[in-house]
Amino acid sequence: MLPRAKKRFGQHFLTDRHYIARIISAIAPQPDDVLVEIGPGPGAITAPLMGRLNHLHAVEVDRDLASALRVQFAEDKLTLHEADVLAFDFSILGPRFRAVGNLPYNISTPFLFHLGTFADQLIDGTFMLQKEVVDRMVAAPDSAAYGRLSVMLQYRFEMKRMFDVPPSAFTPPPKVDSAIVRLVPLPATRLRAVNEERFANFVSAGFGQRRKTLGNTLKPYLSANAITALGIDPKRRAETLSVAEFVALADCTTT
Repeated sequence: MLPRAKKRFGQHFLTDRHYIARIISAIAPQPDDVLVEIGPGPGAITAPLMGRLNHLHAVEVDRDLASALRVQFAEDKLTLHEADVLAFDFSILGPRFRAVGNLPYNISTPFLFHLGTFADQLIDGTFMLQKEVVDRMVAAPDSAAYGRLSVMLQYRFEMKRMFDVPPSAFTPPPKVDSAIVRLVPLPATRLRAVNEERFANFVSAGFGQRRKTLGNTLKPYLSANAITALGIDPKRRAETLSVAEFVALADCTTT
């Protein structure tokens, strides 16, 4: 019997065996993987993962669910971290780890930014998110879904949308469709901004007022002449810029 889903945690429990099997197949866990599951809930994905792994880590904020998981699974097979994943220190998992999870929609974006700070240790991440969020993550420049989330994640990760999951696969059914997305950190040779905080500020400023041109949104940082000198038209809007163009703007020291 499933526990009652708690609204404050945004809980929707995956129960459809078909989609559970597809997710496990997409993850393709290997016995010696250091893998952490985010929000295991009642253990629908936890159990099949543990069937393939020597050991599994899980992060669960709900005390009731955590207690049930401790009863259901042996300590030598499951290390359960009872914590808020937005504050969880993934570095304790070691130098290389994998991550999976059915993420509550209300924390998905802040979680992805938090995970990005551990990108150098992450091997890959396979997550179920609101379909609209996945659309934004993988969106191309000059498309309706392209925005700050797209740029900030594409700066650090290669991402692939894998398949959609309908509301009927959950109990209780959410009001939105979900999708599975795979994130793989870009190699050490990836394009990097000289100052990543400045890069983040430029992206935030650019998308802060989407209808305005770069000449207006970036005025506190760069003049229209400085933007033009980079080969970028200051009359363009942020949603037309590639990640590389945002890096070039952030790296510019001419005002």
